[in-house]
Amino acid sequence: MERFGREYAQLCAAAGAVPQEAVLRCLRESDGARGRLDLAAQSLSLQTCGALGRLLPGAAPFTALALGDCGLSEEGVRLLLHGLCSNTTVKSLDLKGNNLRATGAEALGKLLRQNKSIRSLTLEWNSLGMWEEGFSFFCQGLRANNFLQRLDLRNNQINHQGAGELAMALAQNTSLQELDLRWNNIGLLGGRALLNCLHSNKTLKRLELAGNNVPGDILKAIEQALDHNQDREAILSEAQNQVDILSKEVLSLKDEKKKQFMDFVNTVDKQKEEKARSEKMSAARVSQLQEALDEQNSLMNSLKTKLQMTEAALALSEQKVHNLGELLNAMKQEQNCVAECHFRELQQQKQEGADRESRLLHDLSAASEKNLLLRNQVDELERKCKVQQDQLFQVKQDFTKTTAELKLRAVEAEEHLETEKRRFKQSLEDMESLRVKEVDRMTQHMEASERSLQNRIQRLEAIRISLEEELSQVKAAALTERGQAEEELMKVRSQARLEEQQQLEHLKEKLRLMTESRDEAQNCCLKQKEMVAEAQAKAKQLSLYADGLRRRLDELQQDLDSKEEEKVTELNKVKVELQEQIGHLEAERTAQDGLREKIAALERQLKALSSNHREALLDKEGEISLLLEKLRMKEAEISRMREEEAQRASFLQNAIMAYVQGSPLGTHSSRK
Repeated sequence: MERFGREYAQLCAAAGAVPQEAVLRCLRESDGARGRLDLAAQSLSLQTCGALGRLLPGAAPFTALALGDCGLSEEGVRLLLHGLCSNTTVKSLDLKGNNLRATGAEALGKLLRQNKSIRSLTLEWNSLGMWEEGFSFFCQGLRANNFLQRLDLRNNQINHQGAGELAMALAQNTSLQELDLRWNNIGLLGGRALLNCLHSNKTLKRLELAGNNVPGDILKAIEQALDHNQDREAILSEAQNQVDILSKEVLSLKDEKKKQFMDFVNTVDKQKEEKARSEKMSAARVSQLQEALDEQNSLMNSLKTKLQMTEAALALSEQKVHNLGELLNAMKQEQNCVAECHFRELQQQKQEGADRESRLLHDLSAASEKNLLLRNQVDELERKCKVQQDQLFQVKQDFTKTTAELKLRAVEAEEHLETEKRRFKQSLEDMESLRVKEVDRMTQHMEASERSLQNRIQRLEAIRISLEEELSQVKAAALTERGQAEEELMKVRSQARLEEQQQLEHLKEKLRLMTESRDEAQNCCLKQKEMVAEAQAKAKQLSLYADGLRRRLDELQQDLDSKEEEKVTELNKVKVELQEQIGHLEAERTAQDGLREKIAALERQLKALSSNHREALLDKEGEISLLLEKLRMKEAEISRMREEEAQRASFLQNAIMAYVQGSPLGTHSSRK
């Protein structure tokens, strides 16, 4: 506020005028925290008005401006109001007791057309009604303004013509809530004009007309119209609050559904991770068993090679023994031949001498020694053959032991595989139990949401009953105005017939749409039943879960039929009410607008309820389809895992059989 005062002083100095001390003092003493500038009862000069008018555009450091009893001139008022046209912070303006005239009224009209921040305007003790053109311009500004809420026009010498201008402005104004016209000259015609404008103005709640020579019946009618506006505003505010509450509840339900869906997705991801982890562990164990089997195969191959080497050595030794036997036989034959030759030579050469006989004896001894050596070699070869046969027998025993150990290990591997299968089946059963629990929890939540919807419907029924009571009260009040309604009875009848036809056509269209939506919902339910039947045929192990889904679908169908019947009954009730209202239209001209608005509010509520119910059904159908899709995915994964386990078991069995059949023990038994 001090900066505002400095700028005011600077502008006055720039204009060559002396700033008013009273204005500076008011600026210093004004309460900046409360945002009010009080210049009431200060005589403001034209230079001060010009400086303030240049400071007011934009954002000012106050929200209330009091300029009452300041003796403002026409030019000063114009400068001040011109500055306020573009102001964005002043919400309350007080100009009482300034004797505003035609120029001031035109400036006020311009202010009302351009300013969007002023909510309260006080014009008490002025003479705006004396200048018809200026007041007409002021009323045009009021007609274009949609932000002013309170207007004080006390003691402004407004006659019935000014009241007519003001009534035309009020007929199009949608923001003014309080209007004070006390102590003017409105009279009977002005009162009727204001009463007629209240039929189209639904926002004005308070209208003061004391001291205007307005008849009492018109004052009562105006008061009833204002009460009607207040009731309408209260109903609208209550309906808006209910709509806000319902929207918040819908958002909270959507958030809860999103959270539940995310939790379900997280549980499915965790189950997938656990399954992948178990598959990795089983694959690692199978690889370990395969590695052990490969090691055993390598050991068996090494034993086979050793056995083949020993067999080859045995064959070589047998070949050597056979060769030595043949050599021994040849030597024996040769010895026999030599002995025969020597015997013949001995018989032939007995006469040759003793020296030849001694030489022959020496040769015979040498041959005998050589024969002994050959016999020793044969014995040694036979002993070596026995040792090799013992080694071969030991090798065969080792081979039988190793084959027995391999069989034991294969049996242990099969037992381990069976335990892994049982553990995997147990994990699958646990997962299925968790899934069943999740489905039960979802069904409980859906039942709770349905109960909450039923409670809301009951509350709406209570509201409808209260509205009907208010309607009866309005009918009782409207009976007093029957005399005034007889003049326009023929017009109202024709309008009522047209409106009746339009409303009946509209209701028929609504009934057709409701039946179409019901058929669509029934078709969707039938499709869901077919999908559930297919899922039952595909998944025999999840039959309990599928039966629960089918029962849930039947319950939803029954709920849908019951709600459709309730809607039909409500529509019939609305039809009956409309027919009764049409029958009583002769005595209810003034109350007919209020009844139409209430009926429209009820129809909007019905539309909102039907749309909410349809959205809830669509959400539930989407959830059911998602659950069925996840069920099919789980079944596919289970079948795939079963096939993989069966393939792995068949591969392991074939490998063991091939190993047993291709082992040396099998070949040895076949040879035997």
